[in-house]
Amino acid sequence: MACSFRGRVQLGGLLLSVLGWVCSCVTTVLPQWKTLNLDLNEMETWVSGLWEACVNQEEAGTVCKSFESFLSLPQELQVARILMVASHGLGLLGLLLSGCGLECFRFHRPRGIFKTRLCLLGGTLEASASATTLFPVSWVAYATFQDFWDDSIPEIVPRWEFGDALFLGWAAGLFLALGGLLLIFSACLENEEGSSPWTAEATAPPACTPVEEFDGSFHLTPRPVNQVV
Repeated sequence: MACSFRGRVQLGGLLLSVLGWVCSCVTTVLPQWKTLNLDLNEMETWVSGLWEACVNQEEAGTVCKSFESFLSLPQELQVARILMVASHGLGLLGLLLSGCGLECFRFHRPRGIFKTRLCLLGGTLEASASATTLFPVSWVAYATFQDFWDDSIPEIVPRWEFGDALFLGWAAGLFLALGGLLLIFSACLENEEGSSPWTAEATAPPACTPVEEFDGSFHLTPRPVNQVV
């Protein structure tokens, strides 16, 4: 089925939202939030994520160990766990609502204003998912930056650096934000008939309608203007 410009904008926003949601899920699972390279032993590389820490050795391979206690984690990792999981829920709900509100897909032919509101709500949820993705990723990056340039730590101590998962998380938040904004923008566009989705056209009944003819003998006739009572 051919889509109008509004339908193409909705479809583009949905695809960007799907891409951002998938990248956000991958970011949560990846352990490469922070990396650590040892100058004394260049054959080992340490990585740390939200759920586990791993060490990569050229001879023994990669060995990972999950964090035993949630409360023992730094505050930024605790908040990152909660917000990233919340981001997945908001993003998935937004995808379902905006998918049902697309103009190009008409399964049960719901009313246009109802589909517009679904897209608007879905876009708002995607924008919220973007915020709950960018905030923890940026907080972990800020904490890593502060620890790297902390003068109180001796220079001989290795420093954690940015991992690849942080850059993927920033990309996920950007995709979610663009997708949500496109869905919200599509709700402000006019539909195919040219009417705004926010205003319902009220059609007033005509001033004079013809009287239907009935088979009965009783009917109304207009009174002559020049008739005198």
